[in-house]
Amino acid sequence: MTTYHVDPQSDPLSFDLGGGVFCTKQSLGDMDNNGYLLAGAEGPVVWIDAAAQPEVIARVLDGRELAAVVTTHRHFDHIGATAEVMASTSATGYCGEPDRESIQADTSTEQVGVWTGDTIAVGTSGALAVIGIVGHTPGSITLAWTPADGPTHLFTGDSLFPGGVGKTWSPEDFTTLVDEVSTKIFDRFGDDTVVHPGHGDATTLGAERPQLAEWRTRGW
Repeated sequence: MTTYHVDPQSDPLSFDLGGGVFCTKQSLGDMDNNGYLLAGAEGPVVWIDAAAQPEVIARVLDGRELAAVVTTHRHFDHIGATAEVMASTSATGYCGEPDRESIQADTSTEQVGVWTGDTIAVGTSGALAVIGIVGHTPGSITLAWTPADGPTHLFTGDSLFPGGVGKTWSPEDFTTLVDEVSTKIFDRFGDDTVVHPGHGDATTLGAERPQLAEWRTRGW
């Protein structure tokens, strides 16, 4: 399993997602957030989580016209460069509808609220499928890229990581998050599906699936 590792000292890492779309992963900011650029040879270019360091994001873009900045959830460490990147590129902002008002207030930007069943165009003939995942925040979203020529790639923000789900602040939120991840991700996608989280390395659903019962038992 390729972990697609980057850290704050790393150069950006580019890799093929299949379906004519490539991903460039960049560590951003003091909390080592992952920012992801998704681009085809032509068509809409998407950035996932403009967390910090707009000048670094501009270098990764390297002159490409950015169509969308997608924010996976409302927490401060995922939105720090959103306003600057949107202003400098004229990109449209997208986020989960239940987090939209918070993100708009904290970034002074206009956001398009999306949720399960919505899509965001990338490349010339494909789209990211939006999956609403409640628990880490009320409006967290996962983005799914499912090419015809390879496994699905999920960009999960802070809802799912190697070794567990994201942080929650009550037992009820934890149960909700595990239930949502189980039914909307593990029950839907195969073991070869690659998970790209908001921090750290990638994993696969096959590597994580045997641990679901353990996560429920330990409560985090």
